Amino acid sequence: MVTGATSLSLVRDELFATIEQAELSLEQFIGERSNGHLLQQAVEGLQQIRGTLKLIELTGAEMLAQEMLDQANDIPAGAGNERDDQLSALSSALYVLRRYLESVDANRQEIPELLLPTINELRRAGGQALLPESFFFSARLDQPRPPRAQAASDDVHADGRRLRHMYQVGLLGYIREQNAVASLRLMGRAMERLDSLLGEQAAARLCWMAAGAIEAIIDGQLLPRRSRKQLFSRLDRELKSLLGNPGYEPPRAMLKELLYLVALADSKGERCEQLREALSFTSLPFTDYMLEEEYQRLAGPGHAVLRSLSSAIRDELTAVKDLLDLIERGSAQGESFGNLHAVLGKLGKTLGMVGLTSAGNALQAQMPVVASWSEGGEVTGEALNRLAEAVLYVESMVASLERGERRDVRPQEVLPGQEAESFATHQLAEARIVVVDEAQAGLSLAKRAITAYLESSGDKLHLANVPVTLQAVRGGLWFLNQGRAAMLVGACADYIQSKMLETTQMPSEQMLETLADALTSLEYYLEAGAVLRPETTPSVLDLAEESVRALGMPLPA
Repeated sequence: MVTGATSLSLVRDELFATIEQAELSLEQFIGERSNGHLLQQAVEGLQQIRGTLKLIELTGAEMLAQEMLDQANDIPAGAGNERDDQLSALSSALYVLRRYLESVDANRQEIPELLLPTINELRRAGGQALLPESFFFSARLDQPRPPRAQAASDDVHADGRRLRHMYQVGLLGYIREQNAVASLRLMGRAMERLDSLLGEQAAARLCWMAAGAIEAIIDGQLLPRRSRKQLFSRLDRELKSLLGNPGYEPPRAMLKELLYLVALADSKGERCEQLREALSFTSLPFTDYMLEEEYQRLAGPGHAVLRSLSSAIRDELTAVKDLLDLIERGSAQGESFGNLHAVLGKLGKTLGMVGLTSAGNALQAQMPVVASWSEGGEVTGEALNRLAEAVLYVESMVASLERGERRDVRPQEVLPGQEAESFATHQLAEARIVVVDEAQAGLSLAKRAITAYLESSGDKLHLANVPVTLQAVRGGLWFLNQGRAAMLVGACADYIQSKMLETTQMPSEQMLETLADALTSLEYYLEAGAVLRPETTPSVLDLAEESVRALGMPLPA
């Protein structure tokens, strides 16, 4: 039997007719809540849709139909406002299902992941648990991993707590979307170190996969979706459970979600490649951005509709500009003001309906002024200019409608008489940025030098210029009034000078990793903008200080 996308054409007309009838019955029921017959018609239509999709084995579409049927059966005749969310989710889901089936019929390609957001909207409206992104993904989770070196540590629990703190600092930045890449790098560093620290424990497998997932997010530039923030927040709770618990077993559902991100990103990074090879899974045939774009297309009006709507709005704006031209020349009559008021009101509502809320608000704000003109009020040049500016702003917003963009970008305002002060402030900010960039470069150089020193079994030539470089970074931080950060950088420079350059014995690999943790934390402090906005990363210097103290370096109380 022919099934899936290839068989859809055999039942297409009947299936689409049933969907249309179910949509109509549901729409009528929303307006007539006491008419249980209309609701029953919608339920029967959904049953038929579900049965047809099951027959032709369109898995994702069948699942969406089943969720819709469950929700519809849960809604009673005479449903009140408390069921509005469910009814709205049902109506939207029918629309998305029809658009999805149109796409499958045209392209002969099934991507059930496109339906997960709609399925979850239904489940959220019905108070059910949401499905993970990885629901349609499968992978073998129990394959052995390649052997690797294990870090020796005198106090695994203490080091583990410090590394979890490092992860939490990065996680906070990722959740707030404050320099997400720098935050993810810090999270990845913590996972790599924990993986090495835990050795052959089962918990190390979770850290290994988490490090790969974070690498995938960075390389693939995956979107910071709410579900992903929740995943890494749950991972933090798992870290609390696994530290000091040799018998810990990572949850399989979490491992699967982490691997899904690796498969989605198609990263060529070392850890991602290692995961794909060890666990025998391949990259997915779509990207994160493709999913987002396709879902927006399914959930929103079609391109042809947007183009027609955009054209109609531009015609209305042309009429508004013609009326403004008449008013400016003094040729407008009372009727012209009334027409202008009516057109602005209609346009404002239309713009709000298509998601251009700020553009609609800009026109609505001008309505009282135009109303006063209709009543014989004076037309001032200042008021006319404000209205013209609002119309031009709306025109620029409408120009992006066909591309699906929703942007409201406004230049920063400078009050008259403050131009010189603004320029001076700008110059100072530029100077601070240059100092921060140089400090970042110095820390990055120090980290590379330490790596080369370790790989060469202690060749001190790699470290010759590092203390001087770090002292220069320290001076730059003093210039920026970052006394605490400067003190920590100075302590790292002193450790390299006294414990690495002036001694014959090479520090242990664990101590070198701890030094790298301190420099990584300070680098994150700079990358995340904490020098210019200290409130954004309140605890990252605590993290750097923990690492410096673990090195045995004295610090002021």
